[in-house]
This record gives sequence, structure tokens and C-alpha cells, in this order.
Amino acid sequence: MGTSRALQILQLIVSIIVCQLAGLIGALFTARAIPAWYATLRKPSLTPPGSVFGPVWGSLYLLMGIAAFLVWRQGLREPRVRTALALFGVQLLLNAAWSPVFFGLRSPLAGLAVIVPLWFAVLATIIAFFRVSRAAGALMLPYILWASFAVVLNYLIFLMNP
Repeated sequence: MGTSRALQILQLIVSIIVCQLAGLIGALFTARAIPAWYATLRKPSLTPPGSVFGPVWGSLYLLMGIAAFLVWRQGLREPRVRTALALFGVQLLLNAAWSPVFFGLRSPLAGLAVIVPLWFAVLATIIAFFRVSRAAGALMLPYILWASFAVVLNYLIFLMNP
């Protein structure tokens, strides 16, 4: 490893900020669409109140950032670290794309086209993270649980709003 404590702190901060920025992108599209379009959709009874989404996603992005840091600090010279972080990048891009697609395009179908591959990318990331750091893989488990719920919710909204 051989990285200084200061560098590790910087890596942790960068990892968390990058993940939170992905959430910010989503929030920009979500905030505009909720009162106008999303409020008019029929939603299943399992839909949480809107006030739940911000704290849940904020917490998940924090956990994701810490997990990415735990992998990154193992060193980019390691092929499995590079692979794990590449998969993390793919899932983070898909994550950031979902809100602009679902809310920006106002399309539950297009949202499904993003969230299903996102789910598989998260699963692949978790597997790759576990190979590098058990703690990093474990920190990603709440994310896949929430993503699984989000897939179901997106699908039901699609079915209820043809």
C-alpha cells in the first residue's frame, strides 16, 4: 500500500464527494418533476413518502463512497482493484442516469431500461468489491436491497401508467 494517512483521507473525501455528486444530478431532475409529473402518476401502495428518498439515497451514497475508498486504498496497481472500481464507475453512471431518464424524460419505461442494467452493475460491483475488501462489499449490500426495491417500484409504476 504505502500511502500516507493524508492521502487516504483525501481519497476518502474524493470518493464520498463523487458519489454525492451522482445523487445531486439525480436530485436536480427529480425536484422539477415531482410536483408536476410524478405527482400525477398512479403509484403502488408500497411507495414510500417522498421525504424518505433523500435521506435514504444520501446514506447510500455515503456508504458507496466509503466502500469505493476501501477498494481504492488497496492500490490501483492491483488488477482486481481496477476492475472493481471500473464496475463501480459503470454502476455510478447508470445510477446518475436513472433520474434524468425516468423524471427528465417522464418515462417509467425508459427508467426500466436504465434501472435493470443498473441492478446487474451493482451486483457485479458488490462481487468485485468483496474480492478486494469484505467491508467494502458489505457496505454495498444496503444499496442493492434499495435498488431491488427501486426496480420493483419502477416496474409497478410502469404497469400502472400505460
